[in-house]
Amino acid sequence: MKPTDTRDPDYYHKVVDCQWACPAHTPVPEYIRLIAQGKFTEAYLVNRRSNVFPGILGRVCDRPCEPACRRGRVEEEPVAICRLKRVAADNRDEVSHLVPQKPAQTNGKKIALVGAGPASLTVANDLAPLGYECTVFEAHHRPGGLMISNIPSFRLPEEVLDEEIGYIEKMGVEIKLNSRIESLKGLMDEGYDAVFIGSGAPKGKDLKIEGRDEADANIHIGIDWLESVAFEHVEKIGKRVLIIGVGNTAMDCCRTSLRLGADDVKVMARKPRQFFKASPWELEDAEDENVEIIVNHSPKRFVVEDGKLTGMEFELMEYELDADGEITETRKAGTKIIPCDDVILAIGQENAFPWIERDLGIEFDKWGVPLVDETTHASTLPGVFFGGDSAFGPKNIIWAVEHGHQAAISIHKHCEGEALDERLPRGVNLASAKMGVNEWMYSNSYDGSHRRDMPLVELQERLSNRKMEVELGFDAERIATEVQRCLNCDVQTVFEAPLCKECDACLDICPVDCLAIVPDGEEDALRASLRVPATNKEQALYVSAPLKDTGRVMIKDENLCLHCGLCAERCPTAAWDMQDADIFIPHVDNEAGKVAAE
Repeated sequence: MKPTDTRDPDYYHKVVDCQWACPAHTPVPEYIRLIAQGKFTEAYLVNRRSNVFPGILGRVCDRPCEPACRRGRVEEEPVAICRLKRVAADNRDEVSHLVPQKPAQTNGKKIALVGAGPASLTVANDLAPLGYECTVFEAHHRPGGLMISNIPSFRLPEEVLDEEIGYIEKMGVEIKLNSRIESLKGLMDEGYDAVFIGSGAPKGKDLKIEGRDEADANIHIGIDWLESVAFEHVEKIGKRVLIIGVGNTAMDCCRTSLRLGADDVKVMARKPRQFFKASPWELEDAEDENVEIIVNHSPKRFVVEDGKLTGMEFELMEYELDADGEITETRKAGTKIIPCDDVILAIGQENAFPWIERDLGIEFDKWGVPLVDETTHASTLPGVFFGGDSAFGPKNIIWAVEHGHQAAISIHKHCEGEALDERLPRGVNLASAKMGVNEWMYSNSYDGSHRRDMPLVELQERLSNRKMEVELGFDAERIATEVQRCLNCDVQTVFEAPLCKECDACLDICPVDCLAIVPDGEEDALRASLRVPATNKEQALYVSAPLKDTGRVMIKDENLCLHCGLCAERCPTAAWDMQDADIFIPHVDNEAGKVAAE
């Protein structure tokens, strides 16, 4: 194999699994180290640079970082990354004077943003400090998009939303509430230099089966129903409720139903549990509140008696699975009627653009979704950009934030007359973490503590108040323990082949056997030559230049390495070093100032 090119900025970035997996590339180990030092404000600001809403996402993020966490290599549970984000938000000092400020003079460029959800707010957050005049048009009487209308207050308190959106408003961003856009052409005629559309996926899918029209009064579309609850248009529901669907929206619907008076809430799933779309912790939270989740029931009809919904009939499904867990055969094994008073449909969401004229030059696919460039977020009409759920369908808040960052770069380039696809590359700076002979700027001792549990409000108390936040946050003991579980994956193991004497000291001390010195060869042979074969090809196999004494190569399985630093401590020639990797992720302020990593 050729020696690994560690100059590729993505090489070391990919090794920081949590940051790589985060759509906004939040530097997770960096902010966890700051929390460990009691620097909560600094940790909050590090978060805010990437994800814009640390207090919000510290409560409701979909956590793509946690399944990727390297801690999962050595035990079952990853670091509680999301909850530590909330720790920074809950314990910080006042930051209003530390976030980007409104400039003394604008640049005269006007940007219209449709929808006050996370994507549009991120665009405004990035552009306003550069002097852009940003106006956000929101159909509802409160900003936040799905964060206010579809995420219940018992998960995300309104005051947290108001505070973090408030920082953006103070940058001079104008948010026009109760201002539904009825015509894109009309908006463009108002003289805006660019338009960003972050209107979400506001149309919930319906279930057109027998009895649907007759039982309409007691059948609710999940996202519409949650919105009605959030805005206090709905205050009660029947005693027996069926939720159709097993995504995160379904989990919010079933838990909200309990708080509106339901006694018996069942979530009905068509397939087995391993096919559920809901996050594991969302399922656990629902079951902790005594929600029953029933699998292998496919809706057949709504049962209506004397013009009133009395239940649903389901087909009982049986599935054959192959060795990979994929369904190979489906059978129907009879039917079953389950009584209910209300049904909530949470079976998906769709984009809806009746307000975009089809003769403007924006191309749509056969499903009515606009054609959007995945890098620049530009539509086929110059000056019109999309992001969040409106661009690529329902995802989650952190994806919407990243879309906003990238769209802001494109909007700036559009306004400056620059090519949208000529963007600053990512970069990486490495600095030795050594502070002494065997001392490092980070804690490299392994803490065997298990993941800390989140303390919760007592069940009866939380169900009595729809707006009471269920999770209480980490106390001092939980914070102190959880931060030490982080393995500091951004402190990289860096190898200098000319210094190696092939003494095997690093191989002897490695606790996970991720190193080997072997003759060069094909990748499969090198992967198999480790004491623990490197079978995960999604992570790189590091291969050094030929060692000067024997011509052999040092190899390391990046998937298995725990960044403990024992190889660097043991090495007598300093061929191994631990180096802090600062991953450079360009935002629009970097593009505007043409500031790149040195």
